[in-house]
Amino acid sequence: MFHQNIVLPKKLNVIEETPTRGIYEIEGLYPGYGHTLGNALRRIILSSLPGVSITSLRIKGADHEFATLDGIKEDVLTIILNLKKVRFSMASETETNLKLSVKGPGIVTASLFDKVGGVEVTTPDQYIAEITDKKTDLDIEITLAKGIGFVSKEDFLMEKPPVGTILVDAIFSPIRKVNYEVEHMRVGDRTDYNLLRINLETDGSISAKEALEDSLKIIIKQIKSILDMKTEEELDPVEKPEENIVRVHANHEEDAEGDAEVENFDPEERVELLKTRIDTLDFSSRTERALGEASIRTLGGLVQKSAEDLLDLPGFGQKSLEEVEETLSTFKLKLKEDK
Repeated sequence: MFHQNIVLPKKLNVIEETPTRGIYEIEGLYPGYGHTLGNALRRIILSSLPGVSITSLRIKGADHEFATLDGIKEDVLTIILNLKKVRFSMASETETNLKLSVKGPGIVTASLFDKVGGVEVTTPDQYIAEITDKKTDLDIEITLAKGIGFVSKEDFLMEKPPVGTILVDAIFSPIRKVNYEVEHMRVGDRTDYNLLRINLETDGSISAKEALEDSLKIIIKQIKSILDMKTEEELDPVEKPEENIVRVHANHEEDAEGDAEVENFDPEERVELLKTRIDTLDFSSRTERALGEASIRTLGGLVQKSAEDLLDLPGFGQKSLEEVEETLSTFKLKLKEDK
């Protein structure tokens, strides 16, 4: 009989992580699923994550964006472009005003904005302008709002703004860049399974891992809406299915054939069960490490060992043996009989 099940990938693996950047890998994806999932995630990360942006501003002495200011090195248009590079995080869902007032001479950066509760400047070193005259003041007031994606200033213009108010295009996305790579990897005898690597950088208002996890939640929510699915918590007790489903994880480096009996599973399900990886189970780190050093990586490889064999492993004691036997019993499996 031909194989009819699509194995599940391993959990998200953190390769590198800083406050604003992260590299993550997902192993064991079914052939072709690397690009399927990677492209979907990239598009959602770029377009669908909420963020904070400047929507309008006022600069003292400037009636429009093409004005110039005495004692200021930059013209108003350049100041606006620099302001759009400043990124914020904001707790409030409503619009918030933020002010900056500096007397020269000197360099003006985003760190000089007034402190307002619930608002944080995540790029405080961003250059805004330079005051060249000691008698010159630079007074700026900006309006911040939360949103998604890119919104042109023409789209949120409800009425003619007051004189001196300059509307700007809003770039709400908290993502600076995101890309993905897909590589082939071995799972069992096949070498065409996918490894998905995602490289993500944010503006600091959200962590890279949060951005990735939120995008996955968006995909799940969209699919659930289409299929009218219910989560386990939403199901009534009488609706909950029997908990006898075994999730199969791949990368089968051990022979999945063992001397164990699996109840309530047909031969194909039995083979899939024995392919379950040790590192996907809830073993303690000590037990998992001892098994891994002995190249025991699947349930199929584990059930070929006897209790005596396991106790001979370095770092594997009686408590580890009890842990293994208890876990195997949940799958209706047992170790090989001692000789």
